[in-house]
Amino acid sequence: MSSPQPLIQLTEFPDFTRITPEQIEPAVDHWLAAARDQVEQVIQQAHPSWESAIQPLQESADQLSRAWSVVSHLNSVCNTPELRAAYQACLPKLSAYSTWFNQHPELYRLYQQVAQQADLHPDQQQALRLNLRDFQLSGIDLPPKQQTRFADIQQRLSELSNQFSNQVLDATQAWQKHITDETLLAGLPESARQSAAAAAQAKGLEGWLLTLDFPSFYPVMTYADHRPLREEVYTAYVTRASDQGPDAGRWDNAPLIEEILALRQEKAELLGFKNYADYSIARKMAPTSEAVIDFLQQLAQQARPQALQDMAELQAFAQQQGQDQLQAWDVGYFAEKLRQQRYALNQEELKPWFAAPQVVQGLLRISSRLFGITFSPATEMPVWHPDVQAFHIEREGERIASFYLDLYAREGKRGGAWMADLATRRERADGSVQKPIAFLTCNFTPPIGDQVSLLTHQEVTTLFHEFGHGLHHLLTQVTVPDVAGINGVAWDAVELPSQFMENFCWEREGLDEIAAHQETGAPLPQDLFDKLLAAKNFQSAMQMMRQLEFSLFDFRLHQQQPAPDRHQVQALLDQIRATVSVVPATPFNRFQNSFSHIFAGGYAAGYYSYKWAEVLSADAFSAFEEEGILNSATGQRFMESILERGGAEEAMTLFVRFRGREPQIEALLRHNGIQAATELSR
Repeated sequence: MSSPQPLIQLTEFPDFTRITPEQIEPAVDHWLAAARDQVEQVIQQAHPSWESAIQPLQESADQLSRAWSVVSHLNSVCNTPELRAAYQACLPKLSAYSTWFNQHPELYRLYQQVAQQADLHPDQQQALRLNLRDFQLSGIDLPPKQQTRFADIQQRLSELSNQFSNQVLDATQAWQKHITDETLLAGLPESARQSAAAAAQAKGLEGWLLTLDFPSFYPVMTYADHRPLREEVYTAYVTRASDQGPDAGRWDNAPLIEEILALRQEKAELLGFKNYADYSIARKMAPTSEAVIDFLQQLAQQARPQALQDMAELQAFAQQQGQDQLQAWDVGYFAEKLRQQRYALNQEELKPWFAAPQVVQGLLRISSRLFGITFSPATEMPVWHPDVQAFHIEREGERIASFYLDLYAREGKRGGAWMADLATRRERADGSVQKPIAFLTCNFTPPIGDQVSLLTHQEVTTLFHEFGHGLHHLLTQVTVPDVAGINGVAWDAVELPSQFMENFCWEREGLDEIAAHQETGAPLPQDLFDKLLAAKNFQSAMQMMRQLEFSLFDFRLHQQQPAPDRHQVQALLDQIRATVSVVPATPFNRFQNSFSHIFAGGYAAGYYSYKWAEVLSADAFSAFEEEGILNSATGQRFMESILERGGAEEAMTLFVRFRGREPQIEALLRHNGIQAATELSR
């Protein structure tokens, strides 16, 4: 099939301006056919080798992946009905191909043959080990009838995850509150008012428009004096895609949750696992499901006493302010008031030092100093929106990687922040090396008019977090794609580089690179830094309990046998909240209905990974606390031990190589200001 269309004539940097929804399905069909043809060719070989069989398979997989990465990304950041329809039409085809590949007996035998050869590089051996594991976890050993059922489950799960995500997006973007009485906005920072006014103006309305996008939602919950407004916005937010709230039943994800959980349980049982949690652990760093539960409960025991104390202080403070009954929509508001009273620190007060362009440049300077790399604007790379920036990464004058940076929230863009790969580093058949490319996406408050966007410190740490994922993908030196960058990394270790990078946002040396007053260029004053540091662990135990609530809910949900219905899902969440949460819950809260991490992302029975990896990242950063925060020698060692090796070796092996020992939990507790000492359960 010859066509000038950009999803078939692949270039290093896609021309997003030329991609249209009607091109998507023909392009995916083209690359799927090419991939199937390649499989049929290599299985004819009597004596397959890495070069003759595996490398051609990697080539065809890369072409399909690069085309689909573009489509998947555009579906997330420029969602339209036409693009969504084209994306959805391809999901069953991709799922069917993946299952066909992983249940192909001749292909499985080919991988086994190549894996037995003596002249393989260790990176190739690791890739083959992981591939053989994935064959087994995809039902290669099942009888034909059960293989067919497994394939049907995979396809249906793909459709359900996409539908779940779409319904969260639709429910989020459907709700808005038009305000013409400015007194309702009392307490809101000027920046939030300006954003709300710009949102109204964009819709041709007078006054202000509030939405459920995080840059609009967060200031209301944190600063709005008008309690009924906080309650209304909170209610709309926590009932998205559910049977409750202002759009009750319109995009209810509860039936999808039931079906997803039932299919996951059936899939796990087909493969001989007791439940989906055990199936999930087979690809993770944690040794057993029991080890995960022990780890989470151990952290909960350490943090809960302090969290209860934090909550009691907050309730007492709210009573002093005349609020006797503290509700869920009051917690963020009074917490900010207490923070200001205790530390004389207003998050808004910090924003003039965190202009988005300055923060980005500071982040790049820190990365340059730590890892011996440089960055340059990539003006020749086409982008999908005028706000998007593109950069090349260079070392010793040679380009080694590139990335896109899409910082701001807008209509048609999925909420949250993430890193996704466009191209993976790999050695081609001709000996040349394909350079990695990444998408880095956030949803910060966009600039208004000719003003720059001013970030909260929380948004700064979010940017550093996603950039850590990016560095993991972009700085790899591995040339075997299945274990290059983030590929092949155990899911509960993949957050190590991202959480590691956040630490630089709390250090004077790091902030001196990031923070400069937007008007004067002055560095962050010492008194503001001292306040920021003093307030760092304000209610940190409460925050930890919130993450543990999500983690325990996710993991125990996937341990349930048989799979729970919607009422049992709610009952489990209520039970976990009763034992773990310290924040008042509301009976209408349907958090699970928008829990995209586990129902539309890769974190099913894996949300605990954030805490598991935080132990690794906190302990890794303690090496910089000992040797120098911006110590380039320590940075080089971290890069060589962790970032460059990707999934080519086990995560624990790489950590021990960097740190000289296995991880300890003390650094995590210390970084969170939690007074306790214990050892990490393994």
